[in-house]
Amino acid sequence: MYKRILLKLSGEALSGSDKNFDPEIIRVVCKEIKAVHDLGVEIAIVVGGGNFIRGKKLQEMGIDRVQGDNMGMLATVINALAVQSTLEDMGVDTRVQTAINIPSVAEPFIQRRAVRHLEKGRIVIFGGGTGSPYFSTDTASALRAQEIKADAILMAKNGVDGVYSDDPRTNPNAVKYDRLTYMDLVSQDLQVMDLTAATLCKDNGMKLVVFNMNEAGNIVRAVKEEKIGTLVE
Repeated sequence: MYKRILLKLSGEALSGSDKNFDPEIIRVVCKEIKAVHDLGVEIAIVVGGGNFIRGKKLQEMGIDRVQGDNMGMLATVINALAVQSTLEDMGVDTRVQTAINIPSVAEPFIQRRAVRHLEKGRIVIFGGGTGSPYFSTDTASALRAQEIKADAILMAKNGVDGVYSDDPRTNPNAVKYDRLTYMDLVSQDLQVMDLTAATLCKDNGMKLVVFNMNEAGNIVRAVKEEKIGTLVE
């Protein structure tokens, strides 16, 4: 069983089909996270902000790329605070750390402090991406996973149970992969994560598990290294 993980949650994973932000869905996700925490696993979380803001759409609206990315990073902080509030309502001690300095809202990201929180059994939620434009929360996940020395990144997908050769929601002939390498992701343009994140994980030997978060118990199964989703290494 993994001892320390980084869980990547997309913003869409926290939203309903007809709303940008769904407290009930967040509660369901947090129950799954608490079940892992109860096993004694050290958990860090990186949250996306796509349920509020997506950079490409902002660019189509004429908003500058840097400003759009800054807006997206702030959106991830909103999601991080929502996850924190829900987990603490369940009795789980948490800390939010942000790459953007917002001292009245959350701690700044400090690598040693984050590791110490994990060692004390607190869940650490990283908001604000990397703190710099032009980098996605995929890259933030890869970076933070290396910094806290996680055993693996668990990438929770919304309704997709692994990595496929094509989008299984539009192509019924898409083939699911059980195991891949990071070179496979790049050479086949599988778009599981961006190239910067994939390269960072490859160069540092970081495992990645891609799985469906909508099936109850899947986060626990992934942590226990059961055969689930797709393993990239």
